[in-house]
Amino acid sequence: MTHSLVQNSRNSSSHSTFFILLGIPGLENYQFWVALPFCVMYILAVTGNVTILHIIRIDHTLHGPMYLFLAMLATTDLVLSSSTQPKMLAILWFHDHKIEYHACLIQVFFIHAFSSVESGVLMAMALDRYVAICFPLRHSSILTTSVVVKLGTAVMVRGLLWVSPFCFMISRMPFCPNKVIPQSYCEHMAVLKLVCADTKINRGYGLFVAFSVASFDLIVISVSYVMILRAVLRLPSGEARLKAFGTCASHIGVSLTLYIPALFTFLTHRFGHHVPHVVHIMFANVYLLVPPMLNPIIYGVRTKQIRDRVIQGCCRKGP
Repeated sequence: MTHSLVQNSRNSSSHSTFFILLGIPGLENYQFWVALPFCVMYILAVTGNVTILHIIRIDHTLHGPMYLFLAMLATTDLVLSSSTQPKMLAILWFHDHKIEYHACLIQVFFIHAFSSVESGVLMAMALDRYVAICFPLRHSSILTTSVVVKLGTAVMVRGLLWVSPFCFMISRMPFCPNKVIPQSYCEHMAVLKLVCADTKINRGYGLFVAFSVASFDLIVISVSYVMILRAVLRLPSGEARLKAFGTCASHIGVSLTLYIPALFTFLTHRFGHHVPHVVHIMFANVYLLVPPMLNPIIYGVRTKQIRDRVIQGCCRKGP
């Protein structure tokens, strides 16, 4: 099956209007079963994030900065996971390997733009926690609704402006006869490898975007949590310190599930020639699916106000 797809792709014109996504090369005989946990995680991600958005929308007491940032995160997670998972499941279950040229570029745009947005929202949420814990009496005056909207807009505009040149530059380049992408979705570097032209500018710009976004956001997140931990250590109650440490640890853990697989995938495309391809592809899927699944639990259900609303909703539906 894979061999025939590759051969057909090579025989097509260099101006072909489609690409071939192989799915998870090396696991062809197990792709049906590999897709099952991916499907479960996607359902959990959609259910969790839609629930968070619904609760925040209907409860006017949850329109403070933390919940507005949480709504932005939930929206970003829905876009990020839905931009890849339905097509990936179609590949693994129904062998629907073809993806139209413009659909592939749209996927590139959504994956990278909303990964940047997700990183920015996590940074904004870390700043919100820093202000709430270190300056509790001034929190409402510092993080007003206007400031929250401006932060969210800045994060969104950064993602759109930084990533748009990816698609523009790729769309103007000639592709080789081989249109096979050996993974389950269209990613910038994977598509760039099919170009029959000098791609130094594209690669350099990709490095700039990845490291400028990740380094800036990680520095802000790290400094925020260091300041939060310093404030937590001054708390007189041991129980309060443990609770705060647990919250910080879970938030940092979720952030790392985005940054570590994303950077691993990004660097492997460029330098990891000896990394097994199956490992690379699995990590590439993890960073687009695991954070959207975990975020509603860590940032949502563990928040008392949202947890109470979820419990109330379940009780109303009960016998």
